[in-house]
Amino acid sequence: MKVSIVGGSGYVGGELLRLLLAHPEVEIRQVTSESRAGKPVTSVHPNLRRRTDLKFCRLADLEPCDALFIALPHGEVAPRIETFFALAPRVIDLSADFRLRDAAAYPVWYGYTHPHPELLGRFAYGIPELHRAEIKEASWVAGAGCLATATILALAPLFKEDLVEPRVIVEGKFGSSAGGSHPSPASHHPERSQVVRSYAPTGHRHTAEIAQELAFHGPVEVHLSATSVELVRGILTTCHVFLKEDLSTKDIWQVYRRAYGGEPFIRLVSERHGVYKYPEPKILAGTNYCDIGFERDPHSRRLVVMAAIDNLVKGAAGQAVQCFNILAGYPETCALDFPGLHP
Repeated sequence: MKVSIVGGSGYVGGELLRLLLAHPEVEIRQVTSESRAGKPVTSVHPNLRRRTDLKFCRLADLEPCDALFIALPHGEVAPRIETFFALAPRVIDLSADFRLRDAAAYPVWYGYTHPHPELLGRFAYGIPELHRAEIKEASWVAGAGCLATATILALAPLFKEDLVEPRVIVEGKFGSSAGGSHPSPASHHPERSQVVRSYAPTGHRHTAEIAQELAFHGPVEVHLSATSVELVRGILTTCHVFLKEDLSTKDIWQVYRRAYGGEPFIRLVSERHGVYKYPEPKILAGTNYCDIGFERDPHSRRLVVMAAIDNLVKGAAGQAVQCFNILAGYPETCALDFPGLHP
């Protein structure tokens, strides 16, 4: 299948390139960058040296293809979505422009009026573990946000079975590559982007996605705080919910096994001892896995659920490729089987 990438010079675009170059059923035709047009993609993504001879092109030079991956900033996709539809029958958008179903939410969370509210309900929301059937039948997929992905996967089984009160408190810790920071063109080096640390004690945009996707039985009150830490890749979400009934630890494990027992990219972390008895984002770098664990508060009905992902893979490019595999009819794990590194 012939695919192209719109917005290939950023971190997510680089991950899309890395993954799709290893995909046995894919030929990457074009990769766009307005500021880098004509230059080799390896000038920005040096890890791909000797893996590709592709050069960046301008958006105006895109030719029709079978599938289009879009990794542009929020707000830049929706105004030109008709152009993208004309280029490919399958579109996977990694921006936030089609994640929310309610057009009224965009001025609140993203500061603009959505130009195509009639299309919002036609994009499948790109978390396969929740929307696999819709993605399989879809032509267009809206990639989920990274903090939203970790939080939703951590909590969906509990809310789906209506086992917790309809409110959640989430503390998300993320690396520099998830914080919106980016090195200058002259110094494209992820570690150097950690100079600026980012905080969102309240009002994080992914709150809207979390509330949308956890509303299995009605509205959910979501309180999300996010803090950057000394890490380049990775997200760890710590979620506090309150059980409606006094369930045991064994009961809760059964809930998660029912939900995720057959999922190829969900790993339940249940070790009782050791350094890795809780989810740890460092061991997930480069992988499409989401590790989930929890601890039951013995003094109350509070349940603390933790989830870890690589924000650039399961939180962005990897999940997009997973969705692509589903809608294209390929094995879901194709090009996504890297197990991570340790130590």
